[in-house]
Amino acid sequence: MERSGEGYGPGDRVASASGSGAPGPRVAPEAHVTPDDVRHLRRALALAAEGPVADPNPLVGAVIVGRDGHLVGEGFHRGSGTPHAEAAALLAAGDAARGATTYVSLEPCNHTGRTPPCSAALLTAGVARVVYALPDPNPVAAGGAQHLRAAGVDVTGGVLAEEAAALNRTWLHRVRTGRPFVTWKFAGTLDGRAAAADGTSQWITGRAARADVHRLRARCGAIVTGTGTVLADDPHLTVRGDAAPSRQPLRVIVGERPVPAGARVLDDAAPTRVFATHDVAAVAAELGRDGVHHALLEGGPTLAAAFLRAGLVDEVVAYLAPTLLGAGASVVGPLGIGTIGAAFRLTTTDVTVLDDDVRVTATIHPTKE
Repeated sequence: MERSGEGYGPGDRVASASGSGAPGPRVAPEAHVTPDDVRHLRRALALAAEGPVADPNPLVGAVIVGRDGHLVGEGFHRGSGTPHAEAAALLAAGDAARGATTYVSLEPCNHTGRTPPCSAALLTAGVARVVYALPDPNPVAAGGAQHLRAAGVDVTGGVLAEEAAALNRTWLHRVRTGRPFVTWKFAGTLDGRAAAADGTSQWITGRAARADVHRLRARCGAIVTGTGTVLADDPHLTVRGDAAPSRQPLRVIVGERPVPAGARVLDDAAPTRVFATHDVAAVAAELGRDGVHHALLEGGPTLAAAFLRAGLVDEVVAYLAPTLLGAGASVVGPLGIGTIGAAFRLTTTDVTVLDDDVRVTATIHPTKE
């Protein structure tokens, strides 16, 4: 057990819900947020990060501190269909939850789904105070804070909201837009080629970069490619090696050409959906309705261009090899851009050297609505 006032980590601070697109109010001075509140809530955020990132549900952690200042329970959401973080923490706390303070990284839910409402569970347990980081933007689940206040519980929200929003950025994106956050990943040469003139492309990048791609895949709920790539390369589109999760991402095939019955993407190593259409917006919307909040686009230049033209790419992860080809397929097809002023503008967020290759991560400015 850990006493209130004993550190969970350095650099404690209170962040408001401003910035990062996080919804909800700022923390008002009259909320009386203490350093201990920040410390315990930061522990809840750390617990939340232990959950499965590709799960349809958000990452949530909870900490319960008893009336005497001792930690009496903690937990995090372990995936769809399992107890929510508050329920896990309450189970660990038992009777010590009565009169206690609960710290949770997301506003307690107020609806009955596969599990009961967390707001009701907190009331039944007799907690006296709830401090949460991020207001729940999901209209189906929101309202837990109001329900708790109406029952006499002291509730404070918006503490460390920016950190909580960053933890669940792709889930928040799906809730707000109805579609997944799309990361376009490609491997190319320094002169922007995805393959040589004769069509060969294996392997442009080295082992370290390819292993990193599997770690990226493991963080996504779906991997999207086109029928052209399936016919040309017969990819497996699974996560392999040390990064392999207990549940493989959904494999998504887009295009009107038939997928051969013997294609590796149709085996039983992972679930697969085939969308016989060129309407990428409809595909994205359907994936959003199915709960996918982070999709990895691994298609060829034609599919990549279609997603870019539709304004559906949010992030680019480019693996660049110190190689020059001078001819061959480009990493992306025509975008309908005729002048430099109309170019897609990106902001670089990370540059990492992977042996001889370089990984560049960048976000696309939302110029297309």
